[in-house]
Amino acid sequence: MSTAISPTAYNYKVVRQFAIMTVVWGILGMGLGVFIASQLVWPELNFDLPWTTFGRLRPLHTNLVIFAFGGCALFATSYYVVQRTCQTRLISDGLAAFTFWGWQAVIVGAIITLPMGFTTTKEYAELEWPLAILLAIVWVTYGIVFFGTIVKRKTKHIYVGNWFYGAFIVVTAMLHIVNHASLPVSFFKSYSAYAGATDAMIQWWYGHNAVGFFLTTGFLGMMYYFVPKQAERPIYSYRLSIVHFWALITLYIWAGPHHLHYTALPDWAQSLGMAMSIILLAPSWGGMINGMMTLSGAWHKLRTDPILRFLVVSLAFYGMSTFEGPMMAIKTVNALSHYTDWTIGHVHAGALGWVAMISIGALYHMIPKLYGRAQMHSTSLINTHFWLATIGTVLYIASMWVNGITQGLMWRAINDDGTLTYSFVEALQASHPGFIVRALGGAFFASGMLFMAYNVWRTVRASNAVEAEAAAKIAVVGAH
Repeated sequence: MSTAISPTAYNYKVVRQFAIMTVVWGILGMGLGVFIASQLVWPELNFDLPWTTFGRLRPLHTNLVIFAFGGCALFATSYYVVQRTCQTRLISDGLAAFTFWGWQAVIVGAIITLPMGFTTTKEYAELEWPLAILLAIVWVTYGIVFFGTIVKRKTKHIYVGNWFYGAFIVVTAMLHIVNHASLPVSFFKSYSAYAGATDAMIQWWYGHNAVGFFLTTGFLGMMYYFVPKQAERPIYSYRLSIVHFWALITLYIWAGPHHLHYTALPDWAQSLGMAMSIILLAPSWGGMINGMMTLSGAWHKLRTDPILRFLVVSLAFYGMSTFEGPMMAIKTVNALSHYTDWTIGHVHAGALGWVAMISIGALYHMIPKLYGRAQMHSTSLINTHFWLATIGTVLYIASMWVNGITQGLMWRAINDDGTLTYSFVEALQASHPGFIVRALGGAFFASGMLFMAYNVWRTVRASNAVEAEAAAKIAVVGAH
């Protein structure tokens, strides 16, 4: 057996790098989120400087939490899962290393350019063309590493988690390349290849599927591996997972127009987006139920296992936000909710409750194994982190629900003579208490990441390079 180990030992180095950077970018991205939330409570925090205004820091916050924190979590877990489920090493250590350093370079580029005001103005696609090209090259390389590893697998079947990761990689590449088609006029300015309503449609086809494929499909790949692993139970229904996969990727791509209700987009396209969004509830809940039912016979573990608690509560938030999303896509509901804080609350129900919690749970499961340790340094610190994250998320969402409905009702209130009952400033004043609670909720969540960073640091410090490399080899033996 020993002669067979060394050539097939997993490449854990790149997984470790991405895992550690997930924590680092999580702290920076969420910390920046708390700062800009505080700007809405205390506008003086803009400091009267152009590069610290909300308008410049908000896209940096979204890029840091989605692409830096979320992206690094997806890279780390997909490289970990594909090796373990295919029982083979990544196809190329060099290309895997390039994806790590290339991805960090894109993020550093965002940190430099966005506060300076260099932006395409497209939501979640703000990075100007030189960085967009680098991102595309890194992403295509990622696809080569991932699918190349699957091609050389030693197992007969392809585990369902890899189907989700694979779809997320392919569709994200397509979305990014099509939406970023543009005409550069200088090194940091370009104009979209599309015009008017067409540009808006392509942007929200991209924007909603950045949610649908980057922030949902990729993290479902994570769910299908780490929930059964941590629960020590097989996935509830393998057949349901396949139905979930095909239904999700067939439907999600059509949901984008619900961002453009009551705009210049043709009415049939708006209605199609609404219909597809409502139908999307079925596969979304199918996946959530599949994850939850995996705990059949293992619910008692939630009392003592805070890692499993992270994973299960993330599924609860996934179920909630994938119910709320289709409801908000209905035109009559959208007439009240759109452009209000309700939308921000919905996004963070998914981002904090689903994406961040499943990522944190996966990292807590994975990091000890990457560094040859039996478990994380402190279970009580994980428990503390869980409660900070849960309370922070609930405070955030609840405050934004109240604010959003308040804003929507105040904006549409009219007097008998047809004039507006409230000015915009009055609606803003009514929102102020909600802004305070939102900043507090965000601070709770971000502080939990500091506990995580300390716990990870102590876990890593307690290991050594020899033990860590041995962990990769032992994993292969265990897989066989």
